[in-house]
Amino acid sequence: MSRAASSDDDDGALVDADDARHLLIRTGFAPRADEVSPYVGLTRAQAVARLLDSARTEALTSLPAWSEEALPSRAQQRAWTPDERRDAQRQRGARYDELRAWWLREMLVTPSPLTERMTLFWHNHFTSGQDKVSEPQLMAAQNALLRRNALGSFATMLHAVAKDPAMLLYLDGASNRKGRPNENFAREVMELFTLGEGQYTQRDVAEAARAYTGWSLDADTRRFVWRPELHDDGEKAVLGRSGTFDGDQVLDILLAQPQTARYLSAKLWREFISGTPDDAQLDTVAVRFRTSGYDNKAALGALLTTPAFWDEHNRGVLVSSPVEFIVGTMRRFDVTYGDTLPFARRSAALGENLFYPPNVKGWPGGAAWINSSTLLARKQFVEQLFRATETGPSHAPHAMTKIASGMQQDTPNAVRQAMPQGGMRFDLDGWLTRFGLSAEAQPGLSAQLQMQHAVLPLAPVDAIAAGSSAGSYLQALLMDPVYQLK
Repeated sequence: MSRAASSDDDDGALVDADDARHLLIRTGFAPRADEVSPYVGLTRAQAVARLLDSARTEALTSLPAWSEEALPSRAQQRAWTPDERRDAQRQRGARYDELRAWWLREMLVTPSPLTERMTLFWHNHFTSGQDKVSEPQLMAAQNALLRRNALGSFATMLHAVAKDPAMLLYLDGASNRKGRPNENFAREVMELFTLGEGQYTQRDVAEAARAYTGWSLDADTRRFVWRPELHDDGEKAVLGRSGTFDGDQVLDILLAQPQTARYLSAKLWREFISGTPDDAQLDTVAVRFRTSGYDNKAALGALLTTPAFWDEHNRGVLVSSPVEFIVGTMRRFDVTYGDTLPFARRSAALGENLFYPPNVKGWPGGAAWINSSTLLARKQFVEQLFRATETGPSHAPHAMTKIASGMQQDTPNAVRQAMPQGGMRFDLDGWLTRFGLSAEAQPGLSAQLQMQHAVLPLAPVDAIAAGSSAGSYLQALLMDPVYQLK
């Protein structure tokens, strides 16, 4: 498939429809047609600026009401009967499911997919999860924290996450005290959050752990508290610096290392461009990141205006995660739906269970998303989508319309029961009208190429039967392995 962009172009090159889709699918989820057109004809620099300027700091939809509820105190929990204890455990599990469904819905309806993609990126960077954070209220609060700072200051976010209750529980920071330092957070903040492997010593970890002593949680409210009596205020030596450091001062030492900006920039590169950073271009991004005072938006702006981002050789080289695959498919085809919990569960079955990363390193991503089982399950999702087609206007209100009109978030039961295939409905004929086709029409070569450009980053690798109807041709494109790429 021919692409207008090349690594020799500069920021003044004009964006065509393929370029716009590339920008939007890499930084969000597969876009709807009406999301692509505003970018066509802009320069690359203008397109990136438009994208960044649209970013939100808060979700469009409200978190579940229970997210504001106070947590049960120790006295209340001690008074529970065995049945009440089991009920509380079941309620926590149900609420985690509701939280996953809420976030997936937010991804579907947000006017700023970049915000949700960056929130997801930081969720996988500052890993915390249900396995060690039993109360979903705490993970809901962390999610909001990550969203507020997703395109703001990394330095501010690092300091906030370090004291976040979910993080203090997940990496055992709440049990870190003078004389008995717990090194989990001290190690991971260096290895995973700032410097990367091989950039520190075990002594750095041990000394840093002493600095974080005294950061604790209230046993009843699970809110952050500072306990000076548990803090080791002695001399410490971290990364060549010595002093009576506290935890915030050690974080500032980490931020002062040039390696931190480079490590984070390389991670952003692998998320948005390719698995192999170009050293010279990466240096430019890292310097911009550091000199901006760790402004995430500045780093992303520098990254998205590199020649490498627009290079046609870097298109179709990344694998869509389960969330990107599901949400992108539903946004691209303007699929109507009811309850979003089945989609969150399908993402979990494909390997990406929101709020439950596999371990402290998060989801490995890339080729690890695809194996014979998950590829089959992705194709089954496409089959389900095409079974959920019918002609004519939808009777199920679009999620955005529902929210804007103040309706309840879930589609009413009567409507949901009328919708085929687990709450999905895909107006195939309506989607094909942009190509002058109906589902049963036979597309000519020009229409076939237009459809390919609309849904694939590269030409399909599997042959498609000659004489296929437009509906069958589109389904074959979505069944092609290239559909898993971005």
